[in-house]
Amino acid sequence: MKGLFSIKSIDAILKDSEAPERSLRRTLGPVQITMLGIGAIIGAGIFATIGTAAAGDAMRPGAGPALMLSFVLTAVACAFTAFCYAEFASMVPISGSAYTYAYATLGEVTAWIIGWDLIIEYAVGNVAVAISWANYFKTLVEPLVRIPEWLCTDLATAHKIPGLIESAPHLFGVPIVVNLVAFGIVALITVVLVVGIRESSWFNVGLVAFKLLVLGFFVAVGWKYATTDNWVPFAPNGWAGIGAGAAVIFFAYIGFDAVSTVAEEAKNPMRDLPIGIIGSLVVCTAVYIAVAAVFTGIIPYAALKATLSTQQAEPLTLAFQYADIGRLKGLFVFIIALGSVIAHTAVLLVFQLGQPRIFFSMARDGLLPKVFASVHRRFRTPHVTTILTGLAVGTASMFSTLDEMVDLTNIGTLFAFILVCVGIIVLRVKDPGRRRPFRAPFGLLFPVLGALCCLGLIYYLPPTSWLRFAAWLNIGIVIYVCYGSTHSRLTGLHQAVDEGAHAVRTAHAGAILAWGGTAALLATRAADGLRQHAPLGEWFAANSWWMTVPLVLNAFVLTPVALRRLRRAAGGGLKPEDLKRAVQAGGMYAALALGTATYLLCMASIF
Repeated sequence: MKGLFSIKSIDAILKDSEAPERSLRRTLGPVQITMLGIGAIIGAGIFATIGTAAAGDAMRPGAGPALMLSFVLTAVACAFTAFCYAEFASMVPISGSAYTYAYATLGEVTAWIIGWDLIIEYAVGNVAVAISWANYFKTLVEPLVRIPEWLCTDLATAHKIPGLIESAPHLFGVPIVVNLVAFGIVALITVVLVVGIRESSWFNVGLVAFKLLVLGFFVAVGWKYATTDNWVPFAPNGWAGIGAGAAVIFFAYIGFDAVSTVAEEAKNPMRDLPIGIIGSLVVCTAVYIAVAAVFTGIIPYAALKATLSTQQAEPLTLAFQYADIGRLKGLFVFIIALGSVIAHTAVLLVFQLGQPRIFFSMARDGLLPKVFASVHRRFRTPHVTTILTGLAVGTASMFSTLDEMVDLTNIGTLFAFILVCVGIIVLRVKDPGRRRPFRAPFGLLFPVLGALCCLGLIYYLPPTSWLRFAAWLNIGIVIYVCYGSTHSRLTGLHQAVDEGAHAVRTAHAGAILAWGGTAALLATRAADGLRQHAPLGEWFAANSWWMTVPLVLNAFVLTPVALRRLRRAAGGGLKPEDLKRAVQAGGMYAALALGTATYLLCMASIF
């Protein structure tokens, strides 16, 4: 396992980024970076999830008017993490965000897990934003153009809408229901990002300014119709509601860390990145609290609980409808809907900008194929990963549901935040003399509190999100062991003195990771059942694809690859200690395959 936790020094990371064929163009100043952060933060969260956070749903209690406190709690947790991000970004001004930071402090396998995890924050998060964007866009243009429901809805959601399946066109008896509107906006954003970072950043500045004006408009107009009487009871579900609300609206704060992914394109990253990260977080928190105060002041909690359960996609427009403004109501609702579309577009822009740069950094380290590190000769942007990300996000947004994407995004992002805080602690201990242009204050207090706060928010997420996250990490482990462990520029096969020993080491480590991943699946599945107060037999008997698929990949994809690797190594002769590890690994893989086969047979007999 030692090789998998090898550290890539900060000096080596900085040197790699200076190679001409792997460098990006530096064009961004502090204002543009701050606006990028605001553009990522203010978006789908404030316009959509604020309703769920206030009213609650079948899986969690609502915060009610105490939603303002929920925003404060989430802001405090994010602030601790923001200081850690700012310290990292000033020391390691390289594209890659938490992935690069983990590589420099916690080792290669942890860096891979973080990079894989960040796909949840950026790519999976953008799937959710694209779906929400499509809903608002349909509402916005409805007075002018009526978009067929089957072109802006996924199939799973369509089955819940009476008459939609029947009215959709059919091909060989199969209804054609795809969210083509969501795919269209992702495709447009992808083209903008391929052209160049400077053009897209100034485009984002315009979007940010407009949506801030729209939210200011909501506060200014809505304040006249808000009353403190509607804030009673202030916290109808106590701290349980406040905590659950904080976990939901965490989606509204995802984004400030996206600033660190453009480190290689900042003119003065050691100064500008801390300004951009912390500045964008402060501005957005102030805006959120003002919007929450007006929103809960307009609609009483009882009305929120009764009404938002069926209209949680458009809570701010609903607030104006409830206020009974008069003849200007239609115009005001249109302005808010337009602002929501603009906000969603800004988030799509920044997150679609961030994900390709994660891939770019991982490919530069050899953990992904070299094509992912390609830079366009003219535009100097990572065009290959930008296009691939656009295709993946666009395709997923045509068929996915919003709820699952939001929950998966939240837990993945919180996990990344925890490891960033831990990374700061490790680097403070291991490399205290490293120059830090920006330093999180009060010693280790902020990193420790940041990690604990993020763990607290994870606790309040719906239980099924834990299982989905464990499944996602298991899939990432399979890819790393099968490809990344042998192609890594730091610990790969080309760096090995003894190829047989390297094969044994990677296979043995893969077995440990696979067993750890399987244990995480079983633990989260059990926690899922316990939190839903289900008997042990019921949660085991209830099959979940989030558990079955990663188990199958571990047993029938990873295991054959590792066993072939061990067989080749044994054919070339092994040292006694390597032979012992090879036998151990082979036994672990055999047990894993046998256990998975037994589980699948049990599931087959039940169903």
